[in-house]
Amino acid sequence: MPKNSKVTQREHSNEHVTESVADLLALEEPVDYKQSVLNVAGETGGKQKVAEEELDTEDRPAWNSKLQYILAQIGFSVGLGNIWRFPYLCQKNGGGAYLVPYLVLLIIIGIPLFFLELAVGQRIRRGSIGVWHYVCPRLGGIGFSSCIVCLFVGLYYNVIIGWSVFYFFKSFQYPLPWSECPVIRNGTVAVVEPECEKSSATTYFWYREALDISNSISESGGLNWKMTLCLLVAWSIVGMAVVKGIQSSGKVMYFSSLFPYVVLACFLVRGLLLRGAVDGILHMFTPKLDKMLDPQVWREAATQVFFALGLGFGGVIAFSSYNKQDNNCHFDAALVSFINFFTSVLATLVVFAVLGFKANIMNEKCVVENAEKILGYLNSNVLSRDLIPPHVNFSHLTTKDYSEMYSVIMTVKEKQFPALGLDPCLLEDELDKGTGLAFIAFTEAMTHFPASPFWSVMFFLMLINLGLGSMIGTMAGITTPIIDTFKVPKEMFTVGCCVFAFFVGLLFVQRSGNYFVTMFDDYSATLPLTVIVILENIAVAWIYGTKKFMQELTEMLGFQPYRFYFYMWKFVSPLCMAVLTTASIIQLGVSPPGYSAWIKEEAAERYLYFPNWAMALLITLIAVATLPIPVVFILRHFHLLSDGSNTLSVSYKKGRMMKDISNLEENDETRFILSKVPSEAPSPMPTHRSYLGPGSTSPLDNSNNPNGRYGSGYLLASTPESEL
Repeated sequence: MPKNSKVTQREHSNEHVTESVADLLALEEPVDYKQSVLNVAGETGGKQKVAEEELDTEDRPAWNSKLQYILAQIGFSVGLGNIWRFPYLCQKNGGGAYLVPYLVLLIIIGIPLFFLELAVGQRIRRGSIGVWHYVCPRLGGIGFSSCIVCLFVGLYYNVIIGWSVFYFFKSFQYPLPWSECPVIRNGTVAVVEPECEKSSATTYFWYREALDISNSISESGGLNWKMTLCLLVAWSIVGMAVVKGIQSSGKVMYFSSLFPYVVLACFLVRGLLLRGAVDGILHMFTPKLDKMLDPQVWREAATQVFFALGLGFGGVIAFSSYNKQDNNCHFDAALVSFINFFTSVLATLVVFAVLGFKANIMNEKCVVENAEKILGYLNSNVLSRDLIPPHVNFSHLTTKDYSEMYSVIMTVKEKQFPALGLDPCLLEDELDKGTGLAFIAFTEAMTHFPASPFWSVMFFLMLINLGLGSMIGTMAGITTPIIDTFKVPKEMFTVGCCVFAFFVGLLFVQRSGNYFVTMFDDYSATLPLTVIVILENIAVAWIYGTKKFMQELTEMLGFQPYRFYFYMWKFVSPLCMAVLTTASIIQLGVSPPGYSAWIKEEAAERYLYFPNWAMALLITLIAVATLPIPVVFILRHFHLLSDGSNTLSVSYKKGRMMKDISNLEENDETRFILSKVPSEAPSPMPTHRSYLGPGSTSPLDNSNNPNGRYGSGYLLASTPESEL
């Protein structure tokens, strides 16, 4: 043994000597571990880093390249909400003014917490259950709640993909089936469908042909067989993409993450060439400054940040857990956040350029229809021709001429004006009609495109790919932590999840299914998600310790992250989220939850409150999603559930299997290896252990065997895999 070794120093001194397990075991005699019977998490005589890398390579899948990983994170974070929810919120909440609260919350909440999730997932190399159990065992319920929220979101999100599948197949015909109202023929009499005539062709196609929607959530109406088949197709696509984990989903990401940008670029170029595109873009960027002070706007902006980056779902942690520990997740957080925001703005430009074109067409149509009314009133002497400005030519009537004529008639015929039924035909009114549903507003705009079927096919294929990327991340948020924690077979469990989700998802393909989508999307996932994100922040910043976490990030990354993150994690982010959560709860109390119902007889939407049974279901869903957090806390606080810190994972190299030696006594191997009592939570970074002293004997020691207790060399790795 070398004279300068710590063991030699110990033998000649009574002083307490501190050394790492790796230092002790590095003095073992070299042995061929491939020929040994048992090897505990590593290779003898090697450096600790080499052993960790070998363990990572053999025991956990990894991304084929950094590009594949970045595309996976982009595919998960950039989803359907970027295409229509962000533009809708931008239009609804003050145009360019909405970008201010969104950017502020993205910087002080979104990016810091996104970086936090990337960091803990990459370092601990487990799904959400293992990560939060590791950081703070008493808050281990956060991981289970994340899985439940992922399940809730996945159930209705794949229904939206099913809608896109339906429209995709319907796009292969000319003219597009939603371009004209259907005609009902009764013998020689042909009548336009009344529901369509009262609304519009695209609105009728969406509510009647696609959803065949009922008048309220209380009227089930049975299954919609067309949407049931589309849901089956959607779950089949998702199942095939995720069945083998990142080995299969990683390859899918090359297409599903990049293709939408090709389509968006094509739509942007085409949209900018359309007449009226500039009107739409200017309308979007014209700020309504009063909206910036509205608490509701800030609350909706925060919700959009959470959903846009996938915070709290567990998908970010799951994807990051397949990285090498020296990956620069600090850069990844900024890159993915920027691409996400850029995509939202790009999609908003595309949407408003196209809707500006549509608004101009609808405005011109309005002018023509109302000009015909005025001509009728002139011919019947209801209106005097003196009211018409002399330069107005009804054969070439412009919107400016009509606006002038409308103002004169409204001023002169003030009392009789409402009976005339004239519309102002303002372009702003058309633009303000909203972009809430891509299946109504955008599809109507595409009917006016040249070669409209081509653009429709491209658009809905883009939506399918955007949804698929998000669903892969959502499924990873469910499967990765369960597989890591309970060691269930990957393929069987994944297929089982898809089958289970399909049958539960039949709830959303009833004729009343769209109302349940509203319930899950607007209420059941939002509040639990906010609670999860707050507790994640608290677990790291206040329980585990921000200084300690920053120090470990410095060791992992090789450089110190900006101090900005320290203050955001410690103070700003939790305070802002607490305020937003309180505002959300108050909002629910002030404005009871409801939904927009389509009333067939009126051919119009009407806002209805959820009935009592639906409110009970909504409260139950929120409770189920958040219940694991207090349950796990109580069970571990009163020691009714083990925190797992006295568990030693042993890796059998030949059989490639993991066994847990649980419930060891305090004086056994776990106490010797970890140098801590079982109740203490392990640190996610390697630490040096104190040697037990010259008079102590390790339970692992076997003086009769030069290669150790088990007759083979071993190395007790300090990676989280060996301690979870």
